[in-house]
Amino acid sequence: MSGTPDSLVVIGLSAVVVAVQGDDALVLAVRPPGAPLEGLPFGPFDPKGHRTFELALRAFVAAQTRFSLGYVEQLYTFGDKGRDAPLADMAAAGGEAPQDGDGQHARVISVGYLGLATAAVETHAPGSDWRPWTRFFPYEDWREGRPEAMPLIEEALRRWAGPDAQRLSRARLLFAFDGAPWNEERVLERYELLYEAGLAREAARDRGEAAAALPAPLSAALGEPMLSDHRRILATAVSRLRGKLKYRPVVFELMPEAFTLSALQRAVEAIAGVPLHKQNFRRALERAELVEGLGRMDVETGGRPAELYRFRREILGARPVSGLSLPLLRD
Repeated sequence: MSGTPDSLVVIGLSAVVVAVQGDDALVLAVRPPGAPLEGLPFGPFDPKGHRTFELALRAFVAAQTRFSLGYVEQLYTFGDKGRDAPLADMAAAGGEAPQDGDGQHARVISVGYLGLATAAVETHAPGSDWRPWTRFFPYEDWREGRPEAMPLIEEALRRWAGPDAQRLSRARLLFAFDGAPWNEERVLERYELLYEAGLAREAARDRGEAAAALPAPLSAALGEPMLSDHRRILATAVSRLRGKLKYRPVVFELMPEAFTLSALQRAVEAIAGVPLHKQNFRRALERAELVEGLGRMDVETGGRPAELYRFRREILGARPVSGLSLPLLRD
């Protein structure tokens, strides 16, 4: 906390912890006691207890989930006024919302972090679990083609836009209807459009209003809400990670020491939410010289044995290293 009693500011830390399991990209979620929804691991920063934000983050994630973070990078600082309103869902911060000298809720600023794990290990902590992030953004998964529920969202956006050409053009661009191309990196912009349109359930809650009744199929297509602005933080992380796949070999922070090329491709597809062309993906891997064969086979999958590979981590210090090409599978 900082500032005078009538200008109280609380610094919180939020963690988006991602792992890949099978064909799913998972995020570590927590439901604090008494909280109405799931959220991200979150806690206040106490400068007396921790020397840095990252050390504090690692400590409270371990306390809340009994999971130790590996790769971590700072994501963004979320400081919009009222971002945790109304009533702040402050169970996510571990208690009641602090108040300033006028009895008003203090300004809460959250520093978001992205953490990557090589496995979705059991947390053994009450209220914490790994969730597919498609649970919160089902419309972001195009691996099997255009999601069947997408027309429901598009029609709702058309009704919201009405005769406003600028609104309608923006909706078309972000949600790929009327022939617009899909851009997998614009996760945050799509969520913020749904929030602006009042389709994200957090929008009515944050205004202190009753949520409008939506048809069950449309509600399911829009995804589940989260505590506070945690779904916005998650959208920011997904956007960051999808973009970073292409310019840094960050996907290998999600892989075990030994992996098959099929498992690597499934992990990339789970993160990017799009299907990749198998042969072109492997050719791109060969050109980048990011992996090398281990000379042994994976015989535990129950199918045809496949060669195991490793990430050539030593090249990170030897030369500039780019990410992975994402050759899309075209119909």
